[in-house]
Amino acid sequence: MAESNKLTKSLIIDNLYSKLKERYEDTDITKAEIHMLIDEFFEEVKDGLKRDQVIELRGFGTFEVHTRKQRDRAHNPKTGAPVTVDTHGVAFFRPGRELKERVWNLRG
Repeated sequence: MAESNKLTKSLIIDNLYSKLKERYEDTDITKAEIHMLIDEFFEEVKDGLKRDQVIELRGFGTFEVHTRKQRDRAHNPKTGAPVTVDTHGVAFFRPGRELKERVWNLRG
């Protein structure tokens, strides 16, 4: 079976669990606890963005909310009908220098 190109939350939890068990043999952390920690981390990020805070993770990147202006000339892609799109926020990610350097030559 070919290895998937997708890294899911479940795989991240498994990888973290394996690394923690390897580094700290006497740890009693469970996969459920890692899952809970990751869920809480993402809730903090989402709550911060909802409060219009900039989430800065050094070496990884920055999450922030950008505002998209109202548009009167948008179209419903399903029906083609014209629709108005109100001003709204969109989540935006800007990679940090270390992340940029790690992925720079991936497709080269």
